[in-house]
Amino acid sequence: MAKKFEMTKVEDHSTGTKVKKGILGTFLNLMLILFSLTCIFPLIWMFYSSLKEKRAFNADIIGLPKEPTLLNYKRILENTDYHLGSSMFNSFRTTLLSVALIVFLGFIVGYILARIKFKMNRVLYIMFLMGMLIPVHSLLVPIYVVFNNCGLSNKWFTLVIPYVAFGLPVAIFLVEGFVKGIPVALEEAAAIDGSSFTRTLFQIIMPICRPIMTTIAIIQVFSCWNEFSFALILIKGPKLQTVPLAMTQFTGQFASDYPKIMAAMLLTMSPIVVLYFCFSKQIIKGMVAGAVKG
Repeated sequence: MAKKFEMTKVEDHSTGTKVKKGILGTFLNLMLILFSLTCIFPLIWMFYSSLKEKRAFNADIIGLPKEPTLLNYKRILENTDYHLGSSMFNSFRTTLLSVALIVFLGFIVGYILARIKFKMNRVLYIMFLMGMLIPVHSLLVPIYVVFNNCGLSNKWFTLVIPYVAFGLPVAIFLVEGFVKGIPVALEEAAAIDGSSFTRTLFQIIMPICRPIMTTIAIIQVFSCWNEFSFALILIKGPKLQTVPLAMTQFTGQFASDYPKIMAAMLLTMSPIVVLYFCFSKQIIKGMVAGAVKG
């Protein structure tokens, strides 16, 4: 009888523990769903608000459009004063060049700092890491003065220079930690088989580093596409302006057409949103791989 009583007591205790865990899990899931909705709702609100006329939006900001219309998109695309098409092209060109240089140079420098031992190795590594610690906005004035004196401002390649300079520290940090997790025996075996340093670097190590390089590329795409401060001080005129600068033209001094602003925001956000949904799994894989190997 005592044994049966003890077994019943243990079963009741385990059942109570499972119920508590189930309640806690349900509560956590509900909280995560709530936080997810707070992130998704602004995008949904922007979309259906862009289908309203200005008067309908001012009458009911949150409500759904009673008569949806695409006039806001049509006006933006047809109006050449906004320079939205050229701005998206400028952002695409600047982002593509910047990201390509950041990924390539970050891989080369990160590999050298991880594998090749020399006197200034740690000093250079710390100097690169200091680029992650210095606030970017504290350097706006010095960069503005230097670029103006050197004649580098207001050129098609102007923004590539600061974007690469401030994107390299993160890339080097991630690549250096990832390469340290790759066995040195792999490179030694390739050298024994007659593989040159360049071939080993680009045909053996680079494919292994593809997850972390993809993560770096996607992170830097978001950063370069949305950057505003350097574009504001280094670019003058509508011909070379990027998307963030073009968005400032939709706000008037005394009034703003918010449905039109939201339509423009959705048009400029669409490439980045599509990119994120296409490569979201790759971002997670790269971060996990970098964390484990680093």
